[in-house]
Amino acid sequence: MTTPFHYEPGAAPGPVPPPECPAHGLGIGPGGVRRLYGPEAERDPHGLYDKLRVEHGTVAPVLLHGDVPAWLVLGHSENLHMTRTPSQFSRDSRRWRALQDGSVAPDHPLAPIFTWQPVCVFADGATHERLRGAVTDSMGRIDTRGVRRHVNRFSNRLVNEFCQQGRVDLVSQFAERLPMMVMCAVIGMPEEYNDRMVQAARDMTRGTATAVASNAYVLDALTRLVQRRRREPADDFATWLTEHPAGLNDQEVSEHLRLILIASYEATANLIANVLRMVLTDPRFRARLSGGHMTVPEAVEQTLWDEPPFTAVFGRWAVGDTELGGKQIKAGDALIVGIAPANADPVVRPDPGSDMAGNRAHLAFSGGPHECPGQDIGRAIADVGVDALLMRLPDLEIAVEESELSWVGNIMGRHLVELPADFASRPPQDDKEPPSMGRPNPPRQDWEVQSTVRHTAPTPGRASAAASMSATSTATAVDDSGSPAAASAVGGIPQQRGESAPARLWRAVSRWWSGN
Repeated sequence: MTTPFHYEPGAAPGPVPPPECPAHGLGIGPGGVRRLYGPEAERDPHGLYDKLRVEHGTVAPVLLHGDVPAWLVLGHSENLHMTRTPSQFSRDSRRWRALQDGSVAPDHPLAPIFTWQPVCVFADGATHERLRGAVTDSMGRIDTRGVRRHVNRFSNRLVNEFCQQGRVDLVSQFAERLPMMVMCAVIGMPEEYNDRMVQAARDMTRGTATAVASNAYVLDALTRLVQRRRREPADDFATWLTEHPAGLNDQEVSEHLRLILIASYEATANLIANVLRMVLTDPRFRARLSGGHMTVPEAVEQTLWDEPPFTAVFGRWAVGDTELGGKQIKAGDALIVGIAPANADPVVRPDPGSDMAGNRAHLAFSGGPHECPGQDIGRAIADVGVDALLMRLPDLEIAVEESELSWVGNIMGRHLVELPADFASRPPQDDKEPPSMGRPNPPRQDWEVQSTVRHTAPTPGRASAAASMSATSTATAVDDSGSPAAASAVGGIPQQRGESAPARLWRAVSRWWSGN
């Protein structure tokens, strides 16, 4: 089960396949170590994880771009231990021996991911507490209801662009655009939202030749924003970071904004696409939604188990010689948090197809002190966005065979290239400008009732024109938060409700007691 894994540059623990050997085409690198990049890894990452688990157990040697060695952690408990023990496994990439000895060049395709920056994800201890505190405190100022209003309005705005066409690519026209629209508004630069920003955000994490240039484009936009907010404070996340008592300098603010923008965008775009694919291709999944046995938030949570937006996170670096999963890890070794393989670990999930309703033990947002601080915002974007889309287009049907769908992947994840869908065309709806992200929640009126509403997904089959018109008129009666409006249009005063069941019961008991 254990394969020697020498980290020294050029050292191979076994015979190296000749250039003409078919093993090269199967993702096998020097010494017979499997590559975590290339066609095989991109085409079927879950299959690769299964092979590595069978061959090596819960921790496996792998090769990154340029055949740079690293360890992929596959076990659920091993990932938890690694992420929760920064004294053994640091987030400071400057510890990486491959960087110190020159094995990894500054222009490496994964440089935007591992290059040390003055941000909380590369810090431990007191430094991490200072930087992370500024991020979490600023996130605490975000009006959650305001975010949901933005998501609802932006979702309807995107649907308006294609609702009359009867055909849509749910990836490029919805899943990839909605998170960037929302996050640009949250951060405070809605004017920077454009297709170039979307493309750059996607490109940065793919390990492509243009990843460094894409990173520079995003960072330049954020640097301009920070300089502007120093001069002109506003009610947005960028301003809150610049004004935080932790005293972040301009570079620290810019780098944290980049981290939050890219991580939240990539994760949420993938999550929305994966949920929609499940709805359109899995009859059981769709039946549970349409039958009211599963809410959209529950569908999102199930998807976080089955197809997490990030399959892995790079990385951790060993502080000293240690052992993990029976493997001898040397000081300076690089390790990768295996999110998808941990979620599929037979120890915690013997049946891969099991329903994980109500279980949030997945590692979709990593764990430990570096667990994603913006996961609630990501969930809100996915919950409201998917719900708004299905409410507007209840008759969505996949327009191609499921076997025709394709993915583009890297060591951190894979995303759906296209998800074509058909529906009955319908007219666009009006939308209004959303309120400020930082505006406090308005005081609740005495008559307001706040409750959780269970929305249902569309049932298979194309809806009739009458049903489409009914769905459209129903959608217009939904308020900004996606819940049915409680007030009537007359005078803005809610209609009086009938006497509740408990009140009627109490009145009947009172009559009986008094002999009436």
